[in-house]
Amino acid sequence: MSQQHSRRRFLQQIGLAGLSLPLISANNSCNEQQSKQRSMQQNNAKKLGIALVGLGGYATGQLAPALQQTEHCYLAGIVTGTPSKAIAWKEKYNLPEKNIYNYENYDSIKDNTDIDIIYIVLPNHLHAEYTIRGAKAGKHIICEKPMAITVADCDKMIAACKEAGRQLSIGYRLHFDPYNLEMKRLGQQKVYGNIKKISSAFSFVAQKGIWRLDKKIAGGGPLMDLGIYCMQGIMYTTGMEPVAVTAQTFPISDTEKFIDIEETLAWQMEMSNGLIAECRTSYSENSNFLKAEAEKGMFELQPAFSYSGLKGNTSNGAMDFPKLSQQAKQMDAFALSIKNKQPSIVPGEMGRRDVRIIEAIYEAMKTGKRVTV
Repeated sequence: MSQQHSRRRFLQQIGLAGLSLPLISANNSCNEQQSKQRSMQQNNAKKLGIALVGLGGYATGQLAPALQQTEHCYLAGIVTGTPSKAIAWKEKYNLPEKNIYNYENYDSIKDNTDIDIIYIVLPNHLHAEYTIRGAKAGKHIICEKPMAITVADCDKMIAACKEAGRQLSIGYRLHFDPYNLEMKRLGQQKVYGNIKKISSAFSFVAQKGIWRLDKKIAGGGPLMDLGIYCMQGIMYTTGMEPVAVTAQTFPISDTEKFIDIEETLAWQMEMSNGLIAECRTSYSENSNFLKAEAEKGMFELQPAFSYSGLKGNTSNGAMDFPKLSQQAKQMDAFALSIKNKQPSIVPGEMGRRDVRIIEAIYEAMKTGKRVTV
């Protein structure tokens, strides 16, 4: 780890050294930048500051744009190991130099009063470490799903946040999406009577080389990444948790691509009332739905789990809700929880529950037996 840090520090130094070039009209540029930052500080005075830790595709394409739409929080800082990203984000979002961190000086974020919340958007195997360090720095935490690779890590994360007196929330954006909230309402309020059959699937064709195909980094295959949405969808639609699971995997089609993770996985969740939920996930298929069939009708989403473009249908017709940013609603809700001193509706305990279910599914997959949760 120390060699990686030394190498990253060296790259940062030579990257930043390349910026030591003469600037034309430096004073004017500096004054303009300071003016922009003062204006932003005034606008953000009543908002909570969020620092994004990890500037990959999700942070860049979803979270940062969403933070331009939020009412109760704003993009206050970043943590990145790539100097070029630090420069680009600083310019694009008018970030103060003091709010830009790397992985070596991450812990010094404790001294920054601009930053109230740290959002962990790193690969799965780093969630626990950076959540715990963030809590020790006195910051509230949002951690992307899955919460961690193991239940043991989840326990450490929850304990660290409790010890620090800070909230821990998981990035379950669909709990704030109107289409998924409608599935929850229709199912839990039994609008069409008791659910008799429920199923869900989420899959896409993964490209070779992505970190999600590395078990040491991801913790598993598509179940960790996509299947968790199916689990969540079943639980918030029925209002129940599984008491047991069974699972089946299938032959690997590409042994170079899928070395130590599942390619396709089907599993069944036995709910507390005896209902059997059918689920499937894969890195070699395309699917995206959540469907419930009840005594007096049906209701479904297809696509169900995307960032936008969701479509819903019921026995009484199509669902129709206005477009919004799921991520903006999610982050605003957490900011309000902190302001109002109320618990998050997607807390660390929920993330831990889901990792516990994932561990049970993997055990069922390996043993071929029914595993209690």
